[in-house]
Amino acid sequence: MALALVHSRARCGLQAPLVTVEVHLSRGLPGFQLVGLPETSVKEAKDRVRSALINSGFEFPDHKITVNLAPADLPKEGGRFDLAIALGILYASGQLQADLSGYEFFGELALSGEIRSIVGEIPLALACKMAGHIAVFPLQNAIQAQQIPDMQLCGAEHLLQLHAFLLQQQALPAIPAIPDIQAELYPDLAEVRGQAQAKRALEIAAAGEHNLLMFGPAGTGKSMLAQRLPGILPSLSDQEALETAAIYSVAAQPRTLQQWHQRPFRQPHHTCSAVALVGGGSVIYNNKL
Repeated sequence: MALALVHSRARCGLQAPLVTVEVHLSRGLPGFQLVGLPETSVKEAKDRVRSALINSGFEFPDHKITVNLAPADLPKEGGRFDLAIALGILYASGQLQADLSGYEFFGELALSGEIRSIVGEIPLALACKMAGHIAVFPLQNAIQAQQIPDMQLCGAEHLLQLHAFLLQQQALPAIPAIPDIQAELYPDLAEVRGQAQAKRALEIAAAGEHNLLMFGPAGTGKSMLAQRLPGILPSLSDQEALETAAIYSVAAQPRTLQQWHQRPFRQPHHTCSAVALVGGGSVIYNNKL
């Protein structure tokens, strides 16, 4: 078949709109045309996909290849569409005879065919679950996404692995449990001597979800008390934990098992700007600028 349709998703904040990857092979001079409002990182998928297919032992079609990322008016960014494009080419060229309609594929391809992790797996997985599809992620992303209840999920490390799985020739590797790394504990409020009124105010605010405004001379214990407030906050509910994990996922900061239901705490400096306070500034991936 010269036409293939593969499902994936874009990322728009915490939303994950559906993207249909349409791959068409036609007669004419060999070429690779990628349309659908792709940004530079998506356009570069042409070279990554070509090398990944060849180095994985597949034949790259000697045809005119047109890849459309629909809808055309939705901006596309990142390398998450590599895997869907590669599978679409394999399907359109007859090298993959499998039903892809119930799956959504996410992953960046290395030139060797290895499937690399992406950013923002939790919003993608939640949207995929709502659609009733099976999500196929790089294995590292699947470890985080498996925390979503009743999630149909697969994790793959290489294009050949996934090809064999779709042909029902072998199973994909089991998804390891999320790392059980001991999270950094918040300072204990019991360490504070005295300050009975201030500690009671913290307890009332934590129990009733009230706001707090601390003011007073330097050295009276405002920062010391504020740093210990998260330690007495109630744990996140399952829904709150998912929403928090989605935000951390988009920021490329995966949560450990101990952090999953732990309320996040931020301590901005009093001299920071309003833009910095609400999360503006340089984008940080993996703790690197």
